[in-house]
Amino acid sequence: MSQETEIRFPLDLPNVKILKMETNKAGEYIITVESTLTSTHCRDCGREIDEFHGYGHWIKLRDLPILDHKVWIRYRPKRYRCPDCDDHPTTTHQVMWHERNSPHTRRYDDYLMRCLINSTVMDVSRKQEVGYDAVEGALTRRIQAEVEWEDINSLGTLGMDEIALRKGKRDFVLVVTARHVGRTRILAVLPNRKKATARQFLERIPPRLHLTLEAVCSDMWEGYINAAKDFRQAHTLAFDIVVDRFHVAQSYRKAVDTLRKQERQRLKKELTDEEYDEIKGVMWATRKNNADLNDEQRQQLRRFFDYSPLFKQAYTLREELSAIFDLPLSYEQAHHRLDRWQAKVQQSKVTCFDSFLRTCAV
Repeated sequence: MSQETEIRFPLDLPNVKILKMETNKAGEYIITVESTLTSTHCRDCGREIDEFHGYGHWIKLRDLPILDHKVWIRYRPKRYRCPDCDDHPTTTHQVMWHERNSPHTRRYDDYLMRCLINSTVMDVSRKQEVGYDAVEGALTRRIQAEVEWEDINSLGTLGMDEIALRKGKRDFVLVVTARHVGRTRILAVLPNRKKATARQFLERIPPRLHLTLEAVCSDMWEGYINAAKDFRQAHTLAFDIVVDRFHVAQSYRKAVDTLRKQERQRLKKELTDEEYDEIKGVMWATRKNNADLNDEQRQQLRRFFDYSPLFKQAYTLREELSAIFDLPLSYEQAHHRLDRWQAKVQQSKVTCFDSFLRTCAV
C-alpha cells in the first residue's frame, strides 16, 4: 500500500506570505504570495508612504525549480498614495526579489548565470525551456551591476568563468562568483574577458575583504590568471591562484578526442568497410570514463584499440590523469604523481598532450 510523503521546502523569499500553492497539468508548481511590507517610497518626493491604494496587475515569474519541476511565483504588487505631493500620485511597491519588467525572480536570474558557465545562451535556453531573449535579458540585467559589498563579510574562493553569448563567435562576458562555506553567490557579470576588466573588478574589492580572499579560481585564460597575480602582488596578499578542474579536464580530454578523430580518418582509408563499421560509433565510448562503460562499449573500445595502439596509449594516460585528480592527495603527493605522469607522456609516442603540457607549464 503506497503512502504519501510530504516534503517541505522553505520558500526563502523575504517579506512575503504564501496565499496558495497549486499544481497545473504539466506538473509545475504555482505559488501565490503577497508582500508583508506596508509602505514604500514615493516616486516623486522620495518620502516613505503607507497609505494603501490597491494592487497592480498580477505578475507571474519563473523561479528556482523544485525536484526538476518548474516553479512560478504569482503576486500582485501593492500600490501606495502620497498625501504630500501635488495630485497625490501613487507608487507601486517594488519587491527586492524581483527586478521591474523581468519575467524571473532575481534568484532565477542567478540560477541561469550559473547554468551559463561553460555553456552558451542557446544551450541554456533549450535545456531550461526558457526563451533565448529571456536568458539574454538575465545576462543584460547583470552586466555592470554594482556589487553590494556591504552585504558581504567574507569572499572565500573567487571564481572567474566566461560565458559565450554565441557559440563560435568569440563573444564573451565574465561571471565573477564568490564561494564561502559551501555557498556560491554571483557577484558581478562583466562585459568582456579582458585582463584589464578583471583587474578593475578586483581593485574594487574593499580592503576589509582582502584577507578573506583564500583563492582565485579561473579557467586557463592567461588574462584572468595574470590579473589575479598583479592584484595579489600590488596588495601583498597571499591567496592561491588555481585553474579549476573542469577546464583542466576539458583540455586534456579534448586532446585525446582530437587524436580519436585523426585516427578515425586514417582508419577509414586503411580498413575495409566491414572492419570500419565495427568502430563507427566508438566516439561515445571514448568520451566516457572507463568505469562508466557498459559491456558493449568496452568491446567496441577494445576493437578500436586493436586498430589504433596509439589511441589506446593516449586513452590510458587520460584515465590515469583523471584518477590522480580523484585521489585525496597532499600538495607534495599530487606534485610527485603529476611529475611521474608527465614523464610517462614524454617517454611515450603520444604527442596529443603536448599543447596541454605547455599550457600547464605557463
